[in-house]
Amino acid sequence: MEFCLVLLPFLAMVTALVDGSWAVFAKATLQRAVRLGVRTGVTLTSSQMAQGACLTGTVKGVVQANAMGLLGSGTGSSGYALIKVHYFQPPAASSNSAATDVSGNSDGDQPGNIMQVSVQNYSVVPLLPRIFNWKTAPDKNPLVIQGVYSADLIEPASITDRPCIGTAP
Repeated sequence: MEFCLVLLPFLAMVTALVDGSWAVFAKATLQRAVRLGVRTGVTLTSSQMAQGACLTGTVKGVVQANAMGLLGSGTGSSGYALIKVHYFQPPAASSNSAATDVSGNSDGDQPGNIMQVSVQNYSVVPLLPRIFNWKTAPDKNPLVIQGVYSADLIEPASITDRPCIGTAP
């Protein structure tokens, strides 16, 4: 008798724990992938990249490859479209103004600029459906991770060895 009284609350707690852990795992995995993408992007030169590849596409590929399958595979997947790469020109040292978005410029990947990589609005499908009562259907709506971001300064490289920027964001 006591077992029946304990089983349902126990299963509800286990379900909540599993779904919560899955969401934390997904966010941590995406954060790591974004961090690796930025680190790769700020240090790459054109001689280190594949022939004809541009920086933005290469960084998106690194993020997707390190996301453990959460962002799919290939440039045609829906997860690839969630990866954004922005380039910012920092203000002068004596200025209080904000950084300027230079993502649309062909020279946005100049050394000293800031590269920001993000994955925005990623939906995590729950592993177990949430059941609130017996009269309604189970809730299978995805949880949305608003965004994970990472940014760093682009490291100096020779002007002749700077890769093309590609299409950003």
